Amino acid sequence: QVQLVESGGGLVQAGGSLRLSCAGSGRTFSNIVMGWFRQAPGKEREFVAAIAWTGGGTRYADSVKGRFTIARDSAKNTVYLAMNSLKPEDTAVYYCAVDPKTIWYPPIDSSAYDYWGQGTQVTVSS
Repeated sequence: QVQLVESGGGLVQAGGSLRLSCAGSGRTFSNIVMGWFRQAPGKEREFVAAIAWTGGGTRYADSVKGRFTIARDSAKNTVYLAMNSLKPEDTAVYYCAVDPKTIWYPPIDSSAYDYWGQGTQVTVSS
């Protein structure tokens, strides 16, 4: 069983930055994809970014390209999401997730991800 623990959320003003972390445990982290999704009040969960553990291939939602960067630390089984130039519309609960079946090209469909963290709140004030 995979356990995922997110941290790093908080309140920030528009234009500011935050870095989210997601520490994983419970299995060997290789040949998987780790991703970030977010869900704002009254909206569906949406894809933000993902990274392939082998090779480091990444994908981003158009809404965050150029502002967010996903990275991994294989030694720590941890994935990070650096968020810059934050906007009020980035306000949401951010979830970390693992797709244990994909090796190279990260999927953007949440149904591909089998394991989820508890989420961390990010609030961007205007």
